[in-house]
Amino acid sequence: MAATVAFADVEVGTELPPLTARFTRATLVGYAGASGDFNPIHWNQRVAREVGLPDVIAHGMLTMATAGRVVTDWVGDPGAVLEYGVRFTRPVVVPDDDAGATVEITGVVADKRDDGTVRVDLTARFEGQTVLGRAQAVVRLP
Repeated sequence: MAATVAFADVEVGTELPPLTARFTRATLVGYAGASGDFNPIHWNQRVAREVGLPDVIAHGMLTMATAGRVVTDWVGDPGAVLEYGVRFTRPVVVPDDDAGATVEITGVVADKRDDGTVRVDLTARFEGQTVLGRAQAVVRLP
């Protein structure tokens, strides 16, 4: 898959197309099946509350992977992502309703390097609060 952007066309401050993601309880069940992570805090309200959470929460890795889609969609080639990391700062609480939880994800080119790579800083917000800290990807562009 060819990249959709070229190194020469990107500058520090370039904004990536944003992504709005919706997580429902069904999303969490599907992710649990795919990942093998059946921790009950991701599907059982009673257990989530017993451990001090306000309700069932989305898997951190689901949130991280979804945020990473902003980069892979932009670059057009997941293999161009050389590094990707985040810190989990707040949980995404997923209510037991049809609306679920909405996470807004944005990205911006924060550094353009001489080696043909760029660093993209990502922001993921749920209910107005950042849920991923130091979310950064290093991408090689043609």
